[in-house]
Amino acid sequence: MSDPRPLAGRTILMSGGSRGIGLAIALRAARDGANVAFVAKTDKPDPRLPGTIHTAAAEIEEAGGKALPILGDIRSTDSVIEAVNRTVEQFGGIDIVVNNASAIALDGFGKVTPKRYDLMLDINARGTFLLTSAALPHLLESPAPRVLTLSPPINLDRKWFGAHAPYTVSKYAMTMLTLGLAEQYRHHGLAANCLWPRTLIATAAVQNIVGGDDGMRAARRPEIMSDAAHLVLTGSASGECYLDDDVLRAHGVTDFAEYRYGTATEDQLQTDLFL
Repeated sequence: MSDPRPLAGRTILMSGGSRGIGLAIALRAARDGANVAFVAKTDKPDPRLPGTIHTAAAEIEEAGGKALPILGDIRSTDSVIEAVNRTVEQFGGIDIVVNNASAIALDGFGKVTPKRYDLMLDINARGTFLLTSAALPHLLESPAPRVLTLSPPINLDRKWFGAHAPYTVSKYAMTMLTLGLAEQYRHHGLAANCLWPRTLIATAAVQNIVGGDDGMRAARRPEIMSDAAHLVLTGSASGECYLDDDVLRAHGVTDFAEYRYGTATEDQLQTDLFL
């Protein structure tokens, strides 16, 4: 008989998590009774973005988990090390790292400024490297260590480079780091995988940057990613790049209507980037 709450008592350290997909993943784990530490920058309400670390922590606790909100910057080595130390001090270790925080700018050469380019590389690529590296000694002490990175399968179709090479580089770097970790620690019991949505997901990034109101109408809810993440985190495979609905389909889900956010039918949903 399978464990109905496989993440109970396990400790997750996540980058971001105040809203969107990260918060959905945290809430799904919290329903199992997981400990969720997350490091994010939103301390006070922002009219452009829903949620803060404090509202997210309250939701995690209400869902049945234990929350540790950490105000910090994933770009800062000191901030990341502090987040790892506080998590270990609070919960006794780290079992899972979720690389969720990400910056996005869908422009190419001539439009993306050096400052914006640095921001994407620092949060997406360097942040993934920093958080995973800092947590690694504690992950290797866990009986079932897991790393999950929200980044796409690597698709070398040149249209992704022509459309927005700077962002593409930053997201593919996240994937390459995760696959490298999986291979390096394949014989140490550490499973590292990537997860990406098949369609647009109804988040602030989609509303404000990617698709606007039309994109939101053609999107799925973040819960499809959190349900898929839960299955990946409780599995044993490593070195894979998964799509959310493929994960669910492999576990017997055939009807995805409950995940639709807007008015679009299944065949009208907008496919996400890199697919």
